[in-house]
Amino acid sequence: MGTAEISALAVSAIRQSRVASLAVRLVLLAGLLAIVTEPAAAQQHARRVATSGWAVSVVPTPHAVVSRQGPLPKSVTRLASFSAAPFPYAGVVPGANRPFIEADETGRRFHRTAGGRVYWEDERYSDPRVLLHIPRGFDVRRPGLLVLYFHGHRANLRRDVFMRQRVPWQVSMSRSNAVLVAPQFAVNASDSSAGKLWQRGALRDFVDETASRLATMHGDPRSEATFANLPVVIVAYSGGVGPASWAIRNGDLGSRLRGIVLLDAAYGEMGVFADWIARTPNAFLLSTYTGSTEARNRELKGLVEARGLQALEAVPPRIEPGNVAIVPAASDATHHDILLRAWADDPLRDLLARVRGYPRM
Repeated sequence: MGTAEISALAVSAIRQSRVASLAVRLVLLAGLLAIVTEPAAAQQHARRVATSGWAVSVVPTPHAVVSRQGPLPKSVTRLASFSAAPFPYAGVVPGANRPFIEADETGRRFHRTAGGRVYWEDERYSDPRVLLHIPRGFDVRRPGLLVLYFHGHRANLRRDVFMRQRVPWQVSMSRSNAVLVAPQFAVNASDSSAGKLWQRGALRDFVDETASRLATMHGDPRSEATFANLPVVIVAYSGGVGPASWAIRNGDLGSRLRGIVLLDAAYGEMGVFADWIARTPNAFLLSTYTGSTEARNRELKGLVEARGLQALEAVPPRIEPGNVAIVPAASDATHHDILLRAWADDPLRDLLARVRGYPRM
């Protein structure tokens, strides 16, 4: 090797050494800056959170992990009988001095609705089953949601909730770390009776029973503690508004109730929902409507705004605590198929995907 080549190699080595030295200095400088600036940034963020009122609830509160089982490898769906299910119900009708169930001269038991229609107990009010669904990929170690679905009139769980409205499928496709619980109310009847859920604390008892059933389906008994503390979002379709309003009045879920969704369900009790969202800054309220409930939704919007809250007219890209949205459905949406098309196709799937803080990985 000649002298010129040796000199060129030496120069190249010196340059590489200088570059490496400069890189080390830059890394050290970056580390020093991080040490200096991170506490200040953290303090600034803490001040914003402390003064924001509701911002602390945007990201779910870290929870104790009691099960180390990973994401479920496949979906699990069950129809299970609950002792705390809305029906059968042997109590009284709220506000009326009469029992919910009466008997005719032959001894056959029936309920007479407020409109005077008679339904036999054994046909309409004796089904204690609940539709439960845990989607594939649900991770009990991550923050999650419990979606309570209250069906409308003339429905049963298998035909309408599971097959026609595809509610379990929509929960699965949302990619939200959520589980579904859908109790049977009156079977194939035009009746919004809440049954046991009229009673103080009965919804809390129902949700408590749900935790043990979901843990059994999940496969790890230790997961019951997690299911027992999941935040709750109530989704009510049509006549499901009745049980939803009683969930606010007497459910005793407290701060666990993080959202209420009315799917063409604004048929009454608008003041109950407006009062609830006004006093619950860590929750959200969304109502969508076709022509059948447009007037009631205008009423709800006025009540909400009278309480100092802003009512959005479109579903926000990210649903945050404190959001209120009163949203018209698409012009081609119908009341019967509002679970299939509202502001978007498959609105429950779309909504859960927008709720911030609960992604399923």
